[in-house]
Amino acid sequence: MIARRMTRAVPRLRLNLALLAVCAAVAACAAAGTSRAGPAGERTVTDDSGRVVAVAAPPLRIVSLSPGGTEMLFAAGAGHEVVATVEYSDVPPEAKRVARIGDAVSIDLERLVRLHPDVVVAWPSGGNPAQREKIARLAIPVYEQQTQRLADLAPSIRRLGVLTGTEPQAEAAARAIEARLAALERTYAGAAGGTRHPSVLLEVWNRPIYTVGGQHLMTDALELCGARNVFADLPEAGPVVDIEAVMARDPDIIIAAGPPGESAGWLADWRRFGTLRAVRDGRLLAFEDQALSRLGPSVLDATEALCRAIARLRDRP
Repeated sequence: MIARRMTRAVPRLRLNLALLAVCAAVAACAAAGTSRAGPAGERTVTDDSGRVVAVAAPPLRIVSLSPGGTEMLFAAGAGHEVVATVEYSDVPPEAKRVARIGDAVSIDLERLVRLHPDVVVAWPSGGNPAQREKIARLAIPVYEQQTQRLADLAPSIRRLGVLTGTEPQAEAAARAIEARLAALERTYAGAAGGTRHPSVLLEVWNRPIYTVGGQHLMTDALELCGARNVFADLPEAGPVVDIEAVMARDPDIIIAAGPPGESAGWLADWRRFGTLRAVRDGRLLAFEDQALSRLGPSVLDATEALCRAIARLRDRP
């Protein structure tokens, strides 16, 4: 990879593509996101990992350590409680005004401490585990927020509503997400009916070739679009594959989901392999909407755009 491009693209890639193992299923109480009173103004809430976290009563001073977490907090109606976040936290537009204290790789712990946060919202499958441990040792509560699948979005927002005391707004946002998912399924997956669902290679990096496995949110997006991930059987969230594996599976469509300005070059590499069905049939797609890899509600807008693009390729003679 070219060094200059890598320094800009790889942090976002590491943050959004979930190249780490899928966490264990959360405890049953996590689904409800219940809150219980604790001693002297303290209460306990259950986070997305099923952990019980002791926090102060809302409103809170929140530091969010991931763009997806920041977007989810705003969606839950708690944007006004976020006092700091990390780079690339630019959705919704209001999030751009929140102070930055670092990025996906490293944060300024001294600045974080000076902010006196009531809780830090962190993504357990990414970021910097060593710094999260240091935060916990400072007796700052750490709430783990994560959305591995599209179906996780609504429950996660509901739990954030419990954390932040914004349950009505969070419930409205969660229901809107559930309705949107159902509508996308009816419009695209349902429209495919009994026809053969095209197989898709979703390329998220080119050298080496990274794709997504069956447990990834992007695989869910493909299924909503009436397509299937050609590597859905792989257990890793973000596996590396080689040319030979792609040739053997011979996808109907190749989608280059690269950073802006990169995908055309990735597709040019594939055109060298004229025996691939996707190349032979001209079903190559550059899709550079970065929201597709964002672990927040905006992924649904990107999913709908992806569905429209796949439908055009699928229906083309």
